[in-house]
Amino acid sequence: MSQQDVDIVLNHFTATNEGDISRALDCYADDVELVVPDDAFLESGTFKGRDAVGRWFGNWFRAFQPSYHFELDEARDLIDVVLVVAKHAGREGTSGAEARARMAYLYRVRDGKIARIELYPGSSEALEAVALSQQE
Repeated sequence: MSQQDVDIVLNHFTATNEGDISRALDCYADDVELVVPDDAFLESGTFKGRDAVGRWFGNWFRAFQPSYHFELDEARDLIDVVLVVAKHAGREGTSGAEARARMAYLYRVRDGKIARIELYPGSSEALEAVALSQQE
């Protein structure tokens, strides 16, 4: 990984916050994978391919009002992955109830495109996953 890979991930978040879905989707490799934990707000599991990953995120954002956004607390290169820790906040689509959370993400970038995204409830879980993968 490199600063260039971190920048690709940051561009993805910027595009998402700006509502530029086309640019956000363009950050993905055709065979991108999204890994969502069992306790996720929406569907959990592994989603493969740009269309499936885009659909998952589309469903996520449709559950909230358009002002939903991410605030990045941390974005750093961990040699073979990019770690992002972000707060996200907005209002639920039907009730208008405020929703806030903090999550960690591991991004794998290949040939200038995001190839894999893993969601974690916090940075300690994400860092543990990185340590375990490095032991293999």
